[in-house]
Amino acid sequence: MAEASGKFANLVDLCRKSCEAHASRELFGTKTASGWSWITYGEFAKMVDAVRAGLAAMGVGEGDAVGMVADNRVEWAVAAYATYGLNARFVPTYEATKPSEWQFILSDCDAKVVIGSKVAIVEKLRGIRGELPNLKHIIGLELPADDAESWQAMIEAGKDSPVEPRSPAWDDIAGFIYTSGTTGAPKGVKLSHGNICSNVNAIHECFTFSPEDRSLSFLPWAHSFGQTCELHGLLSMGASLALNDDIPNLIPNLADVKPTILFAVPRIFNRVYDSLNKQMAERPGFIQSLFHTAIEAAAKRNGGGTLGLGEKLQLALADKLIFGKVRDKLGGRLNYAISGSAALSPDVARFIDALGIQVYEGYGLTETSPIATANFPGARKIGSVGKPIPGVKIVIDKAVTGDAVNGEILVYGPNVMKGYHHREDENKAVLMEDGGFRTGDMGRLDDDGYLWITGRIKEQYKLENGKYVVPSPLEEELKLSPLIANVMIYGTNKPHNVALVVPDKAALDKWAADNGVDLGDVASNPKVIELLKAEVAAHSKGAFKGYERPKDILITTDDFTTDNGLLTPTMKLKRNKVLEIYGAKLDGMYGRPGSE
Repeated sequence: MAEASGKFANLVDLCRKSCEAHASRELFGTKTASGWSWITYGEFAKMVDAVRAGLAAMGVGEGDAVGMVADNRVEWAVAAYATYGLNARFVPTYEATKPSEWQFILSDCDAKVVIGSKVAIVEKLRGIRGELPNLKHIIGLELPADDAESWQAMIEAGKDSPVEPRSPAWDDIAGFIYTSGTTGAPKGVKLSHGNICSNVNAIHECFTFSPEDRSLSFLPWAHSFGQTCELHGLLSMGASLALNDDIPNLIPNLADVKPTILFAVPRIFNRVYDSLNKQMAERPGFIQSLFHTAIEAAAKRNGGGTLGLGEKLQLALADKLIFGKVRDKLGGRLNYAISGSAALSPDVARFIDALGIQVYEGYGLTETSPIATANFPGARKIGSVGKPIPGVKIVIDKAVTGDAVNGEILVYGPNVMKGYHHREDENKAVLMEDGGFRTGDMGRLDDDGYLWITGRIKEQYKLENGKYVVPSPLEEELKLSPLIANVMIYGTNKPHNVALVVPDKAALDKWAADNGVDLGDVASNPKVIELLKAEVAAHSKGAFKGYERPKDILITTDDFTTDNGLLTPTMKLKRNKVLEIYGAKLDGMYGRPGSE
């Protein structure tokens, strides 16, 4: 039996300590028609008490599962901490997933109660209720108060019977996080209070966030990165979180909220980088040169180098003319950019750094709660994913890859999950007898102990010539082109790689207008094909080995999204799903004229 170590013993302890210490401070902000409305830590604690009593009145007790189908909102956090206080298990999932997936998850975890957000979601949950014999109650956050299954009715049911919070043991399960995965049915990752609190305690050792810090929260809390690092992590520090209402509103909301911290995935940082590069392309040559020279100077300075007088002047001028304006669009107070979930391009990281925003990239999986390694103040190498966090050990298993340097990343520590729910065979495949977890990711440790990710073992494939290709880092490089919105590289057992390219519509439309091109059928337009081939070639020059460079492209105007099932909720590519749609066309590219 593991024991608690560090600042917090469990998530109930975390919530209690923070709400008592920061009772009068703002915690959550919600956007309304008249501006942003905030609740304090003290108000949040009272809401948690009320909902804990309401859930108890419905029969929720130790070991029971409470499901949640909702995007980030105050009630999500209230329901989570109320559930923890009953030593029950909180099981969130995404609004955007299909009812069939909700049904699978609610059945797999034996949910006694499920809470839905919108009325339409509640109706869909009612529609699958007959398939879930263990489900006793459906609660609707937005149902009218006089509906017996409303959030308000649940609170009313428990108002005369307050329930003191339990104090879960370090090894008690706090909840399941279902990984949507790129293949197969979702797997319920069992995370204990100790798993999550070990991560939060490590954050306190590595970072110096304070109650003065604020984030604009848009990463889903149903995923471990957003849940542990942002929700639990910032709440534990007395910081505040504004809840972003919609991704298209992210930039204007940043200007409103003026956050000091932004937790994001590379896709967001890439968009900021792409947007500025597009603007730079329209500026005079002097400004373009200043932009690139200043980024190089900032990288030199941030790497500990000494700048000459000319470099200092260029950096100061760029800061006034370019970088300061970008910071203002991001709210003007942003100090930290925390990136996770996928590899961040070093070029993008250096750009964010040049803005005067410290970028820290980390690595982990849902199965590691999620942080395993991180860059943090005083210990940072751009391009790496940092050093193991306190209490965690990383081992590189080179026997798996047969490589002298790269191998499978193994994680040891209190953050390693308790297993997949109802998946004993898969547990045996990843949970080692000595306590290690096989991540399935490839990487290497440098002489200073920093981890560098080189790909995912399951994604790795072999070309006809015997050379191995790991596609995802290559795809991230290609997506830095302002003309490429999305891309998938393909070449399993083929003579060379090809690429399925989704062009950026706005950038392509502008190019067509500037060059007098009638786009027509974009996918077959020879000028568009020539343009995008040139973009792929240009962006694969430096980072790609010769055999990795795509020799031909296939264009589609249908983007990869969560709605069409080609991306997971955390924006990872579902390669098998893409191949179901485009596999035959990709295979048909080989041998055609111009494909070599």
